[in-house]
Amino acid sequence: MVTGYSNYQIEVKNVKFIADDGRTCPRTAIVTFNNEEGEEIGSELFGAIDINQIYEMIKEGRDIILDNYYIPEFSLSSYRRHNGIDKKELVRFKSFSAKGAFFEARACTDFTYSSFSDGEVTFDSSHFAKGKVLFNGSVFGKGNVIFSNTLFRNGNIEFTGSVFGEGDFMFKNAIVKDGVKDFQDIQFGNGEVSFANTEFNSGELLFINTRFNSGRFNFKITRITGGKVDFHYSVFGDCEIMFERTEFGNSRVDFRTVDFGSGRINFNRSVFGNGEVNFEGASCKSGKIQFKKAEMGSGPKNFNLMEMNDTDISFERTEFGDGDVSFYESKFHVISLKSCHLDHYFDLRISNADVLDVSDTIVRDIVDLEPYDFPVQIKTLDMSGMRLLGKLYIDWRHNKCNEIIVNQEGTTLRQKAEQFRILKENFSGTGKYEDEDEAYIMFKRYEAKSWLTEQREKGGITKVASYVPHGFQWLVFDKIGLYATSPGRVLLSVVIFWVFFGSIFFVIDLSGLGKTVSAVGNPDHMSAFLQSFYHSAITFFTIGYGDVYPMGLSRVISGLEGFMGVFMMSYFTVAFVRKVLR
Repeated sequence: MVTGYSNYQIEVKNVKFIADDGRTCPRTAIVTFNNEEGEEIGSELFGAIDINQIYEMIKEGRDIILDNYYIPEFSLSSYRRHNGIDKKELVRFKSFSAKGAFFEARACTDFTYSSFSDGEVTFDSSHFAKGKVLFNGSVFGKGNVIFSNTLFRNGNIEFTGSVFGEGDFMFKNAIVKDGVKDFQDIQFGNGEVSFANTEFNSGELLFINTRFNSGRFNFKITRITGGKVDFHYSVFGDCEIMFERTEFGNSRVDFRTVDFGSGRINFNRSVFGNGEVNFEGASCKSGKIQFKKAEMGSGPKNFNLMEMNDTDISFERTEFGDGDVSFYESKFHVISLKSCHLDHYFDLRISNADVLDVSDTIVRDIVDLEPYDFPVQIKTLDMSGMRLLGKLYIDWRHNKCNEIIVNQEGTTLRQKAEQFRILKENFSGTGKYEDEDEAYIMFKRYEAKSWLTEQREKGGITKVASYVPHGFQWLVFDKIGLYATSPGRVLLSVVIFWVFFGSIFFVIDLSGLGKTVSAVGNPDHMSAFLQSFYHSAITFFTIGYGDVYPMGLSRVISGLEGFMGVFMMSYFTVAFVRKVLR
């Protein structure tokens, strides 16, 4: 079939036409096709049938076989007028075939309110060379309906309100020029609905409020130049939905409040241009939605208020282009943005998700996770491998940062530590210093756990020896002062050490292994117990009055306490100054 023509001429000759199946016409239509320069690029022969003959066949209830025929000015509206039939009364076809036919009309080729019996209805490889094509309100019985390889040169086609029975609706490899393609309010039966590899060019492509039942919806490798692609309010059954490698051009793509049913929805490698992409309020009972390696342009991307509690949605390696991206108050089971470049504002204030995967992402702008007017409930957040060049708006307490990282099942201790480090640096940059301290503590704890695990895996003496530095770090750095983030904790530790050493001095005094002695007598009449604690205080704080001095084993303990006092006061100074200077 010649499709890439800009113009054509028709010459009807009184020469018998004989079709491949033996059907004959008394006349032959010769269609010559020309390119933009007027040069002939091909020609085809068709049987020239009188339109009134077709109407008579319809009236008599005969089979309508129009394969390879030239059919001008076909109109069921005209047929109704001539036969006194109501405008919306169905015109019944016993059976129908128009393979490789050539239709043209000044205004429109009109099949409105037609009713096709069970069996295949086909327009395979036909030309609709001039005028609109109308199938509004038509009813198709059980069997396949085929418009594959069909050319619609006018670009304006309407199937509004049509009903299809059990069977496939095939629109594969069709070419539809610029115009309005109206598939609104259609009821499809169980079977495949395929627009695979169809060229829709520019204009409006409308599937508003259309019902797709169980089967398969195939929009794979379909090409749209620009305009509007509108599926909002459509409902899909339990079927596979394929938009893989679909090119939406610079169209406004609208999937608002679409019910995707349950099953697998595939937008992998699809290409969205610079128009708006809108999935607001879309829902899915269960299954998977994939946008892997999809490409989006400069328009806004709206994924707000999606209801997909039991659905996994993946944007792995998707290029979001310019423009903001929003998932505000949406609900998912799992949402993955793994290995994406988040170059513009991302609103990830998701209402509910078991897993949010932003691992291996590169963040150059703002990613917003901080609750505002509703709780953000994310059970697990995976940030392993993130390169944070921008900022995360996230709250340690409201986002339950500790839990959403600790709960990760597929990450190592080292990866968890790295994620806490990312949060620590991010909180420092956004001025949330209390949250920074919390993240820093968890970073150091998981870093220590990771180191211990790695040493234990080496086995032998290394395994045993690793507990010594790990235990020291656990006690001194973590428990005593929370890695210098809590001066209050350090002060409490100071009190504990003073009481501890004071008790030791008193026990040594009782055992006779040593004692504390007053160099000035005992003017205050202190008991051995009080004198032990007094000596502990002046030793710990390195005051050095010299009025009480140690003897025996107490000398050794005093030296150790003096060192601990210097260390703890330095520790407190670091923690306090760290708090004040920020």
